[in-house]
Amino acid sequence: MAIRDINPQAETHLLVLPERHVPSFREIAEFPAAEAKRMLDFIAEVAAQEGLTDYRVVVNVGAGAGQTIFHLHWHILGGGRIGSMT
Repeated sequence: MAIRDINPQAETHLLVLPERHVPSFREIAEFPAAEAKRMLDFIAEVAAQEGLTDYRVVVNVGAGAGQTIFHLHWHILGGGRIGSMT
């Protein structure tokens, strides 16, 4: 699923969350390769649906890197100025 971030750091700031719970990107190996590919394809599809051609995809891994929600998710940031992720 993709949702809008409640504290956007860019004009467009979406969060993409897999249905399966894993705490962070460290556990990405728990996803079969085909499922991981579907997630990445979905990220690209969401960005295209938003009309983004230039954008950033970010994953914060661990509290020291700014992760505050411990369910794997990706940030899609685009449009206008793209701020920091902290």
